[in-house]
Amino acid sequence: MPLNINNLNNTNQVKQNVEQQNQIKKQVVQNANTEQVKTTRQDSVSLTPQAKQLTELQKKSGDEPVLNQKKIEQLKKAISSGEYKIDPEKLAKNIASFEFNID
Repeated sequence: MPLNINNLNNTNQVKQNVEQQNQIKKQVVQNANTEQVKTTRQDSVSLTPQAKQLTELQKKSGDEPVLNQKKIEQLKKAISSGEYKIDPEKLAKNIASFEFNID
């Protein structure tokens, strides 16, 4: 709608312009909301190969016992009988290696 610049005091024309602007704003908001709904419907989720592999490992580990009871019994028996020998140098190396790898 053209604006009459010769008659700026015409309140009807000003009101009509304001109404048109309000209608345009409403349409923009409605279009934005419609686009958001369309975009939301197109969202999807996919797992990476690493995530799939991790899921498989978790399933497999769930089937295994947490403790190896047979190994525990063997170690208890060896310690009780004095057969379990500790190599102090190897133990020191392993402790130092563990501490070094933590940092």
